[in-house]
Amino acid sequence: MVFSNLIFLYLFLPVCLLLYFLCRSTISKNAVLIVFSLFFYAWGEPLYVFLMIGMAAANWGFGLWMGMAGRQKLKLLISVIVNLGCLAVFKYSGFLVENFNALFSTSLAVPQIALPIGISFYTFQALSYVIDVYRGQVGVQRSYWRFLLYVSLFPQLIAGPIVRYSDVEQQIEKRTSCREDIFYGMTRFCIGLGKKVLLADGAGKIASQILDGQLSSATTLGIWLGVLLFAFQIYFDFSGYSDMAIGLGRIFGFKYPENFNLPYISRSITEFWRRWHISLSSFFRDYVYIPLGGNRRHVYLNLLVVWFLTGLWHGASWNFVLWGMYFFVLLCIERLFKRQIKRVPVAVRQLVTLFLVVIGWNIFYFTDASRLGQSFAVLFGFSGAGFSSETTSIMLVNNLPLLITCIIGSTPLPQMIGNAFGMLCAGKDHEGPRQKVYVFVTYAFDLALLALCTISLVGTSYNAFLYFRF
Repeated sequence: MVFSNLIFLYLFLPVCLLLYFLCRSTISKNAVLIVFSLFFYAWGEPLYVFLMIGMAAANWGFGLWMGMAGRQKLKLLISVIVNLGCLAVFKYSGFLVENFNALFSTSLAVPQIALPIGISFYTFQALSYVIDVYRGQVGVQRSYWRFLLYVSLFPQLIAGPIVRYSDVEQQIEKRTSCREDIFYGMTRFCIGLGKKVLLADGAGKIASQILDGQLSSATTLGIWLGVLLFAFQIYFDFSGYSDMAIGLGRIFGFKYPENFNLPYISRSITEFWRRWHISLSSFFRDYVYIPLGGNRRHVYLNLLVVWFLTGLWHGASWNFVLWGMYFFVLLCIERLFKRQIKRVPVAVRQLVTLFLVVIGWNIFYFTDASRLGQSFAVLFGFSGAGFSSETTSIMLVNNLPLLITCIIGSTPLPQMIGNAFGMLCAGKDHEGPRQKVYVFVTYAFDLALLALCTISLVGTSYNAFLYFRF
């Protein structure tokens, strides 16, 4: 099940909220969330829900074991091997066998294993808990049901953000949902839904038409339009999901960490990765980069390992590894020429960073190496049907409103307008007339977004979260 689904919006979520807020105790509220979370996952993965339950049980057991005295490093090693081994079997076994066959000219049968939705996210969450217990940064969770809630909670289950146990440890035990939390959560959810349905789906539909077509007959302007729309698709798709997850979490009393912070206005690749998929970047920083030595020793080797793993995490295909290595090279260049880069005007740095990121999304999109090479040839005018054509011009004009909306939506402008309106309506009396106007307008905005998204969902079949495959 996905958030941008009419069954979720008008059946699953209302029933879940009704039963949740009818409960008085945290124990009963947790029970409702566990039942609905397992149902949410089982809707699309009826068998793999047992894998998730088993992974939660294994890591809960590792946490208990880690809480006992003796041979802590061995316990940690075993838990890492079990978690990453499970991830490797389901996500990378076919990829590994294919490459083994190609390298050694063998004909081993390639495993055809369906990828469990969200396995990369909940595996990293569970593993971070065990590592943090080993480090003494969090306490051992004695209750399996509370730990299962942490792993399976449906708002962030299948596409993040990667929530660490320390982020929600106290909230699992005891939490409240005040009126302000519910108000904020509803608005955040509706904004995320709008990003996904109204922007990401529209951009993705056009991008796939261009990039999945015949590249030999494509134009340079057409391919640039396709890649740029894909860049907006993946941003609004993933940041929209994160907004919805954070909003739903807040309604239930959980405060999840932010996962995006306007990455397309970054002035460097380093800044981009501090703003994009923040929970993944911080995971690799804290659990891979720093343990390897961080900035203290072997900096470039550490970066190489991190970005190889980051690329591989996104999918079992060499283009993702190439994408990771591309950013590794860019980050190394930024480190080597840090002083010189700072002298470049900010606007130029922003444009260059955005250009380099969009080039990266072209690598990310094409899993087929030959089509990737073709796309670059067309992008830079070495192949294809020329710079532009009548069809490309019509497509550009027809989608110009969507493109402009995406550009504005990826800048601080919408947030600035919202903050300015909030400050205009702010007052000492929270129940004053201006505050009531703010609440009324915000609810009207939420309902308008929900209505537009509903109309769009009724009339389209294009509705898939990109990050489900990760």
